[in-house]
Amino acid sequence: MSNLQNLKKTFITEPLLKRFLSFVKIWTTSDSSVADKGIQPSTERQRDFAQLLQNEFRLMDVSDLTLTAESYLCARIPASKGYENCPSVCFLAHLDTVEEVSGKDVKPLVFSNYDGNPITLKNDVSLDPDEDSALAQCVGDTIITSDGTTLLGADDKAGVAAIMTSVEYVLKNAVPHGQIEVIFSPDEETGHGMDHVPAGWIQSKFCYTVDGGDVGEVEAECFNACKVDVTFEGRATHTGTARPGMVNAVTMTAKFLQMLPQQESPETTDDYQGFYAPMEVAGHIESAAVILFLRDFETDGMSRRIETVKTLAKATEAAFPGGKVDVKVTEQYKNMKDGIMKNPVVMEKLVQAVKNTGLPVRFVPIRGGTDGSRLTEMGFPTPNIFTGGHNFHSKKEWASLSQMTSAVEVICELVKLWSIEK
Repeated sequence: MSNLQNLKKTFITEPLLKRFLSFVKIWTTSDSSVADKGIQPSTERQRDFAQLLQNEFRLMDVSDLTLTAESYLCARIPASKGYENCPSVCFLAHLDTVEEVSGKDVKPLVFSNYDGNPITLKNDVSLDPDEDSALAQCVGDTIITSDGTTLLGADDKAGVAAIMTSVEYVLKNAVPHGQIEVIFSPDEETGHGMDHVPAGWIQSKFCYTVDGGDVGEVEAECFNACKVDVTFEGRATHTGTARPGMVNAVTMTAKFLQMLPQQESPETTDDYQGFYAPMEVAGHIESAAVILFLRDFETDGMSRRIETVKTLAKATEAAFPGGKVDVKVTEQYKNMKDGIMKNPVVMEKLVQAVKNTGLPVRFVPIRGGTDGSRLTEMGFPTPNIFTGGHNFHSKKEWASLSQMTSAVEVICELVKLWSIEK
């Protein structure tokens, strides 16, 4: 092993793995039902994680720390002497994990020198390289998974670990740098990650989220996203004497869902194709409700989807005389593409940083959103950096240690590149 490889192992790979394994064991699942009421953090366990990270910053002698009432942890590292006039740059990751799959009692497993065979976990969960091309390319790497009973939490604890390791590397190795800002946010998975972000605290004009996937991927565009609450009002009577007065809200809901374009669902789309995604259904004869997510890369496409939902709601109402259907549309986030294109330097630096690490750059759209999409809308252009995590939001989630290490290297390169701009 060369001296350079030894240095990377000592200062990046080993502390990165230690952090990541520690972080994924922390239960930080968010709760959208609470976040939707404007409460942050939606779970107190996210605050616990923020406080742990705050203490870790203190051990690095980072003193400019702010932990808000909503559990946004903000850290500012002053510029090196002589680099005070360099642009400030901000890095972000989120504290929470998604609620659809359990994130409690995560038991990470480490597979060193992966041999390319299927990885079998508990509950018949299997990671098969014949079905996962990214895994097939990681022979010889160190692979981290859960035990199969929970998700892993690489989304986004791989990003949190990468940022913390990068800051530690810069400080321990006296890497010249301009001002560095770090924000760890709650409730990204609920769509409320930037609801209470202290934007006035941010001094950087350009930011980067570390919340992506496969190695070399950089993302500067995402879905436009809307949440639609569709409520169905029926008329309850005894089922034995239901004719002609009953209007069954459950049946109305089923009719509405059946009319949604099946060829435009998450299961049947990829790349730049948008979709209609029923997320929750609840109800009884008198009333029922559907939570529907709409996603589209184009503004006109989103408008079309909203009108389609309203048309289907009217058709459902017409098919059930006496019943009523109400549609409430809430914008969640916008495609960040236009905001980033107006500020090309933020992507130019990122592309150069990836190339400087010897990686090919891969431009991919985010089939979802990040805190960066909201930040870009707020005036802080914020593209997204890969983390080395894969199969997010599932029990098949896994992470590549070498790819996580590359993410740290890209962050450090960005710090160096921005320090040139005096």
